[in-house]
Amino acid sequence: MRIEQATPEDVDAISVVLGEIEAYYGGKPTPGDTDQIRSALFSGRPAATVLLARDGDDVWGLASYSLLWPAAGAETSLYLKELYVRESARRRGVAGALMEAVKAAAAEAGCSRVEWTADTDNPSALAFYAALGVEPRNGKIFYRAEGS
Repeated sequence: MRIEQATPEDVDAISVVLGEIEAYYGGKPTPGDTDQIRSALFSGRPAATVLLARDGDDVWGLASYSLLWPAAGAETSLYLKELYVRESARRRGVAGALMEAVKAAAAEAGCSRVEWTADTDNPSALAFYAALGVEPRNGKIFYRAEGS
């Protein structure tokens, strides 16, 4: 297995995995719009970076992150938006390898911390994060305003 930053050639594979993520969370298993993916990841002003876990040509999982500023004072943090391992690749160390790559990306970018959220109704994710030794933080409430 290897972890690599996604390239424009990976848009179709990312689209399929995004469809699987939607299905995992109860939505329609519709692949993501490739034009939106290309714009979000590979335009002149990318919104995120995607790391892909691969075995040969097979994509086993992905981690999507953005840098946030300010974190503490004038520091920068890395925000992990999505960590997903495809069902056929679970329990093979893929999530752990992706998390290590995310931490390395944060260190390379000079980030003071890595932050993320997890759904309270996703016990396998919560157990994975607990196994990493990371404690949930209290003190913040999550908000979402839908676009117009």
